[in-house]
Amino acid sequence: MSTTHDTWQINVAGEWRNGRGEAYASTYPATGEEVGRLHAASVEDTNEAIERAHQAFSTSDWASRLPHQRAEVLYRVAQMIRDGAEELAQLQRLDNGKPINETRALVASAASTFQFFGAACETLEETITPSRGDYVTMSVHEPMGVVAAITPWNSPIASDAQKLAPALAAGNAVILKPAEVTPLLSLELARICEAAGVPKGMLSVLPGKGSVIGDAITKHPLVKRVSFTGGTNTGKHIARIAADKMMPVSMELGGKSATMVLEDADLDHAVAGVLYGIFSSSGESCIAGSRLFVARRIYEEFVDRLVEGAQRLRVGDPASEDTQMGPLITAKHRESIERYVAMGVDEGGRIRTGGVRPSGAQFDKGWFYTPTIIEGLNNQARIAQEEIFGPVLVAMPFDDEASLIEQANDSVYALAAGVWSRDFKRAWKLGRAVQAGTVWVNTYKQFSIATPFGGWRDSGLGREKGREGIFQYMEQKSMYWGTNETPLAWAGV
Repeated sequence: MSTTHDTWQINVAGEWRNGRGEAYASTYPATGEEVGRLHAASVEDTNEAIERAHQAFSTSDWASRLPHQRAEVLYRVAQMIRDGAEELAQLQRLDNGKPINETRALVASAASTFQFFGAACETLEETITPSRGDYVTMSVHEPMGVVAAITPWNSPIASDAQKLAPALAAGNAVILKPAEVTPLLSLELARICEAAGVPKGMLSVLPGKGSVIGDAITKHPLVKRVSFTGGTNTGKHIARIAADKMMPVSMELGGKSATMVLEDADLDHAVAGVLYGIFSSSGESCIAGSRLFVARRIYEEFVDRLVEGAQRLRVGDPASEDTQMGPLITAKHRESIERYVAMGVDEGGRIRTGGVRPSGAQFDKGWFYTPTIIEGLNNQARIAQEEIFGPVLVAMPFDDEASLIEQANDSVYALAAGVWSRDFKRAWKLGRAVQAGTVWVNTYKQFSIATPFGGWRDSGLGREKGREGIFQYMEQKSMYWGTNETPLAWAGV
């Protein structure tokens, strides 16, 4: 593994070299210090990687290997991730500033993802469909060829694994475009895949600006699918390009998730869950529970307890085992969050806690921000409608379930939601009425690689995870086997 302050190289179809794009540095968000330097990929690098990936797909045996043989490679990737787990977790901490306990969990998740899709690959079944004539009909699936994965900065290795593992399991060659500001984990993951036996040329990692590399990938005629996780505006831009190519896409985009606390909720569980849902990962999460609706009868008590809990959260050095919230990803992103909080105050909101940068020498060089709770606004306020992607919670009371459902669904986003209630039937009905790709009941932000994930409306298209996630990276084909004893009558033979 490369060490910090090294010059890193990009991976163009299995060849490690300097990119032909601009030189830049990956910096540690807690201190602003340089972690590693590299030259970004250029459009020329991108085109070369895609063309060589197409050649590797056509000439290597990866796509034609039996499923269990591809699975063996994915199992080795999983084991190698586990073997290097602590180094990988420390590298991700440096790359994007997440607390070390969180990065350890993300590394473990990535290993489990490769293991799951290895198992899914070798046990995947094709379908014999009901016959309606003198033939046997089958539905089979084939790899697409060259596919692309464009991943975000907030959870690099976990997001990479969720796209790479099923795409490779399906037999494809993959072009991975990591976020510009967090390239190091993706490059290290490519080294692991290479050492585990993924054939040369079947994987490239191309760091750089999305507006340059992402566009070049999406427009290239040899790229047969793009899976993107990131901002909604960028996702719509990719979708427009894809529409001209008639190319399928998967999109996991923004969110403004509603968390709903009913008057019969277990308040200890609900307070802990709401705090975790918005403030873990410093709120830099598409599924963050950033809109809170609380039954009016318990609103004051609940928000008071929430404020007390937020003030006890430990913001600080991501290297510390005790830290719960680390820094934000960049100074620019922190400034964006500060503008949103100021906007909320201008709209009539009251800051109950937070809303400032933490004080003290340990915070002076990093991009820290305190957990923030704002009330006094309604669901039409801009900070209740627009994704902030930071540790900012908007708390609002509700009077009845009809208005609660209406407000929860009044958003262009529909990625996730949370319901807190002791009444199973009530929670079930509310969970079904809320428009969202994922609904948690009496928990929040829990994930299973075996369960599909994705959003509705401006929160995305398609699904990742789940046993059938492999099919996102395959083309379906119908096959007919004639069983008739005589020639087709039409020919008159």
